[in-house]
Amino acid sequence: MRYQKANEILPEALVELIQTYIDGEYVYIPRKQENKKRWGETSRIREEMHIRNAEIYRKYLEGLRVGELARQYYLSEKSIQRIVLQEKRKGKQKE
Repeated sequence: MRYQKANEILPEALVELIQTYIDGEYVYIPRKQENKKRWGETSRIREEMHIRNAEIYRKYLEGLRVGELARQYYLSEKSIQRIVLQEKRKGKQKE
């Protein structure tokens, strides 16, 4: 997200109206609902995390302990436990 100067893109009357509410401060204008993107949609991080989590679960099933997985992936043991549980539930849904 980049900042744009309001006086360069908005009509002068609108800028003056906004200044009556907030003068010289930053204002975030959210996207329209129909233009919103889901988290990770543009960066592909969501897809990468699915791959990583499946890999963690596979290694867990192969016998790696939670503590070792936590060290290997730089995550807390609680996070590894959560990932294992989520992946286990996904597997049950497919059956």
